[in-house]
Amino acid sequence: GAIIDYTKAIELDPRSAVAYYNRGACKIELKDANGAVTDYTKAIELDPRNAIAYYNRGGCKLELRDFNGAIADYTKAIEIDPQYASAYYNRGIAEISNGNNDKGCLDLNRARDMGISPADDVFVRECK
Repeated sequence: GAIIDYTKAIELDPRSAVAYYNRGACKIELKDANGAVTDYTKAIELDPRNAIAYYNRGGCKLELRDFNGAIADYTKAIEIDPQYASAYYNRGIAEISNGNNDKGCLDLNRARDMGISPADDVFVRECK
């Protein structure tokens, strides 16, 4: 399948951030969050300005309940792309999951302002 193909691509070009990124995406589809984190980490090492790789790795860490790791990755994605609305939304979820409702609600409000409609429901439920 695709993972085998991307693994071969990595063997041919071990400096291909795209191949690591794509293999990580395949691993997410297979519910292999740990494997995806490993591949996204390598993609980030090779292309440290890839906001989407940080965002996706943050999603894996959120799934693995590594809230601090997820927050750090979403923060980096936002530093690279300050208009990354979904990163604010997910960082807000991670902050709330980590017990930091004030920070989480600020991020959810920012995501709402940027047009992320699911943030409305979470904001109403979690933020007073």
